[in-house]
Amino acid sequence: MTIHYHLDFTRYYDHLCDVELRFSADTDAPQLSMVTWIAGSYLIREFAKNITKVIYTIDGVEYRATKADKHTFRLDHAKTGDAVTVRYEVYCYDLSVRTAFVDGQRIFGNFSSLLLLLNHDKYCPATVSLHIPNTFINQHQNCTIACGLLPVSTQNDDGITYHFASMPAFDYLDYPFEIGTQDVFDFTITDQHGHTVRHRSFIAGRHQSDLARLKNDLQKICQAYVDWLGDTPFADYTFMTMVTGNDYGGLEHINSTALVSPRTDLPSIAEPAMPSSDYQRYLGLCSHEYFHAWWVKTVKPDVMVDNPLTNEAYTPLLWVFEGFTSYFDDLMLLRSGVIDEKNYLKLLTAQINRYLQTDGRVHQSVAESSFDTWIKLYRADENTANQGISYYNKGALVALLLDLALLEHSDGKYRLFDVVKALYEQSGGEPMGISTDTLGQVIASMMGDAPWQAFYQAYVIGTDTLPLSDALAKVGITLESTDKAKPWGMSVDEKATGLKIKHLHRDSQASLAGLSFGDVIIAINGLKATTALLHRQIAHQQATGQAVQVHAFRRDELIICQVPAVSETVPATIHQEVRLSGNGGQWLTFG
Repeated sequence: MTIHYHLDFTRYYDHLCDVELRFSADTDAPQLSMVTWIAGSYLIREFAKNITKVIYTIDGVEYRATKADKHTFRLDHAKTGDAVTVRYEVYCYDLSVRTAFVDGQRIFGNFSSLLLLLNHDKYCPATVSLHIPNTFINQHQNCTIACGLLPVSTQNDDGITYHFASMPAFDYLDYPFEIGTQDVFDFTITDQHGHTVRHRSFIAGRHQSDLARLKNDLQKICQAYVDWLGDTPFADYTFMTMVTGNDYGGLEHINSTALVSPRTDLPSIAEPAMPSSDYQRYLGLCSHEYFHAWWVKTVKPDVMVDNPLTNEAYTPLLWVFEGFTSYFDDLMLLRSGVIDEKNYLKLLTAQINRYLQTDGRVHQSVAESSFDTWIKLYRADENTANQGISYYNKGALVALLLDLALLEHSDGKYRLFDVVKALYEQSGGEPMGISTDTLGQVIASMMGDAPWQAFYQAYVIGTDTLPLSDALAKVGITLESTDKAKPWGMSVDEKATGLKIKHLHRDSQASLAGLSFGDVIIAINGLKATTALLHRQIAHQQATGQAVQVHAFRRDELIICQVPAVSETVPATIHQEVRLSGNGGQWLTFG
């Protein structure tokens, strides 16, 4: 039995996709269900919420599907052997890379938020076609489709239809697509066997970028990865980027990545030889998602292998897969020659300062952060930085320390590159799940079991302060630290209405005074609150030791607080800020 999906984007102006699927029922009352999350983004997203209704037809008689649960529809009137046609519409207006977005400017989709799966059978053969109406095409000169799958197109009287080859329905979920006006370039890289691998890059959205420069830099980065890992787990690769004013993000797929980036992050015609910080950020995003083809899509946490994407998949290993990747993404910019050591150390400095400014680092380990991603990382609030840590940020620094520990304990023979390569080679280029024990065995074989166990207890499942200064000093990097006081222990946004508190540290002067997240400070000692006034009043307070009166609105109620001066019982909120210098020695020398 094969399911035939047809996605019609004629109503793009209403942000709708009309889906029709046809199949022969192999059971009574078959069920159709949609996955609830997308691989690589660990939050239950409830994609089925965007389905209006599900209608099905048997022998010319129309029925409405019965909802079985939040993401499952039951076809009660269907019997074994019936030819069934199902129709439903999906609302598509999420600019992120995780779902679908449809309007007159672009048609973007992940099949995970568009396809209902029959009896949630991952292996049921399916075909998919996409219909793009002339009314959309006429707005886009040289309308192009970007996708990791190469479709066959047919011209119809009312538009273009793209046809994808038959494959298991579930497999389509790893192939996002973008349709519209796009700039395109391609390049090849060569693996250790002398095979060339084609790469394509599509950029949608208005921009004025130096695409020749981007092509050159992206090719260097991709080649550096393949030089390290030997070959690729894909036959070809596609970068898809949507540029906007200030959106940012990316999501990895089996042979592609969907990215959204500020247009100012792409290289300008006047881009300096050493990439600007904005351009470095875009290259780092490309580097991050590209590496995931080996390190998430191929080697992955054991619970992610053959996961049906319907319920949470808990793992303590995201610090390995996202943390290692967040370490390598910038390091590979250096290894590829796209940036120099000075710029790499600036990127690393930013990671370290972010870690040091997150109070939650003393409360949550990276293993716990990984496990809790389903309820914390993607649901950040005003308390997030006080109680937890990001497995991206701290995971990258734990990866750094592990890299340096491997160098030290193996007398320079091994490093983290070798751990990843060993596991990838074990996979044979096919999806392979690993556990903490699997990872530990490989690391212990390179640095010794005792050092690994000590490292694991202190920095992976423990919350010991990361010994960054000592570890970096051993490879010739000096970490200089400066104490920085945060005004009253709070962060604010200056608005016309006053200073809106966006974060408060625990036991800070502001919190002890009774101020809270979301309060809008309108006056400080009787004067209109501004950032400049706040700093002047703090300087005066430090000299006099006197409390400062603050008027603020909490919701629509006026409150008056007395902010105490720093004292033995009211400590200042101090964070370290570091600067790195040195040449990195063997650590930043790549053989």
